[in-house]
Amino acid sequence: MKVSVDVSAEYKEPFAVIHTCEINEEVQRMLDLFANPEAPVTAFRNEEDIVILKPRDIYMIRVENGTTVIYDGSGKYRSNRRLYELNRQLGNQLMQISKSTLVNPAYMDSIEAGFGGTYLLKLKNGAKDYVTRTYLPAFKKYLGL
Repeated sequence: MKVSVDVSAEYKEPFAVIHTCEINEEVQRMLDLFANPEAPVTAFRNEEDIVILKPRDIYMIRVENGTTVIYDGSGKYRSNRRLYELNRQLGNQLMQISKSTLVNPAYMDSIEAGFGGTYLLKLKNGAKDYVTRTYLPAFKKYLGL
């Protein structure tokens, strides 16, 4: 995707224009991001308590036994939303590292070489998961490796 920025005193507030031949997944993600980049994410602490999470506070989102689980610095919460829906809402704030896991790059702590060419990624809250081979090239590029 090409991006250009035009800075001028004539503009009173920022606005975005997207030129495209079709609305594909990439364009839809940009539309979602521009619409509300700080939209909160709701999840369940238990069966009754609903918590409201700021996107920047989310460490990891992972599917565990068919349930979407959201981790932050203090615990984990259950979401009724699917992983792809949360990925679309949060845009480039999270990075996909496997078919079932999204992580916030700001909270990466360390990386260990894993089995079969994968990496074990550890987060600052102690959570960990493997970067699978499918997502490894983008992950290495992000890290500059």
